[in-house]
Amino acid sequence: MHSLIRRSYLESPRKSGTHFDLPIALLIALNKESIDREDLYVFGELGLDGRVKSSSQLFPLLLSLKEQGKIRRAMVPAEAMEYLRHIPGIEYLPVANLQEAIAALRGEPGIVSPEGSDYEGEVLELEGTRYFFRREYPEDFAEVKGQELAKRAALIAAAGMHNLLMEGSPGCGKSMIAKRLRFILPPLAEEELLAVAKHQFLDGQIPDFQPLRPARSPHHTATSASIFGGGTHQAKIGEIALAHHGMVFFDELPHFSKNALEALREPMQDRRVHIARVNSKVSYEADFMFVAAMNPCPCGNLLAKERACRCSEAEIKRYRNRLSDPFLDRIDLFVTMQEVEADDRGSVSSAQMHEGVLAAFTRQKKRGQMRLNGKLNEAEVERFCRLDPEAEQILAQAVQRFALSHRSIVSIKKVARTIADLEGSEQIGRKALLEALSYRRRK
Repeated sequence: MHSLIRRSYLESPRKSGTHFDLPIALLIALNKESIDREDLYVFGELGLDGRVKSSSQLFPLLLSLKEQGKIRRAMVPAEAMEYLRHIPGIEYLPVANLQEAIAALRGEPGIVSPEGSDYEGEVLELEGTRYFFRREYPEDFAEVKGQELAKRAALIAAAGMHNLLMEGSPGCGKSMIAKRLRFILPPLAEEELLAVAKHQFLDGQIPDFQPLRPARSPHHTATSASIFGGGTHQAKIGEIALAHHGMVFFDELPHFSKNALEALREPMQDRRVHIARVNSKVSYEADFMFVAAMNPCPCGNLLAKERACRCSEAEIKRYRNRLSDPFLDRIDLFVTMQEVEADDRGSVSSAQMHEGVLAAFTRQKKRGQMRLNGKLNEAEVERFCRLDPEAEQILAQAVQRFALSHRSIVSIKKVARTIADLEGSEQIGRKALLEALSYRRRK
């Protein structure tokens, strides 16, 4: 009996919390009995009435142990089975109260083996892995008037999970495009759905396990602690980590603090957020697509046809200098948007754009990619982003003409790879590369 409790406590990622109430109570209640359950973990909060209750840490705890290969069976609160059944590969012994837990350990436990989770929406099976998605578009790209270039860039960004920056006058549709991006993002594998749910539990939310990538949009007045995580005593999860496997949108980008923008470089590059506090050091996964919008100048009228810009050259320069070159180098797609004309109409729907994303996603997975194009490392870029001879020559000329950095070259190749996937081409040709070059940052 002592070994059962010791395993539940010592081999857990966290060493504190109410989820250890049940094993401690069982240790006291069965102190003089010999019960050998070496392969059984016990978790649960215990109420004063003897009822076994769940906690917000239980799902992340079991998922972490499962990912480490340390757990096969667990005694858990019966009320937690609604969401614990989503974690595959664990046999559960659900109990409602302390009496049931004692009886189960003394006799034959009623083990429950969930057969797997069925998520709402559709399933796409590729290379032996199931991916889940939904064809629901509460906010549709058909409502975006004009802005064909920006919508094309949004499609490319979604298909490869590329970082995107849109610049344009107020009211031209930047936020509209960002809000609609979430619903056309690529499908999620089961392990990604579980990772999203884990972060939501850590934030105190109850996940709905919907196959929809998360989207976060912190305000530019938000503190660094709320964006990246933190707290006085414990390192709590922040907006960036809550966008894991989804997207984060920064509106009015230059108005975010300089410290926040520079701190954003690390998770954009390493796909993790590191938080250090006096009592704890925590690292959260943060693999997200970064989307941002900004005005061309402080007053917003620099690109306007009818309104005059009130900003001086010094003010415009100071406004733009809030964004450093190392930060901007981590963004793949740059789009300058024009004002909407009276006769502009919606040209493409979210459903049509989503079809293109699904086709490009299928090509990436069938090619053997673990990550989507926007998240490839340099070795993977060399393997998967191969240019034909004409495209190679054009890129070499562009490097000389525009003084492209190494990071910019890699970014252009990744964008060109996604464009080729959208066009159904296995090799990156002249057309795809030229379009990718058109989205580069102008210095």
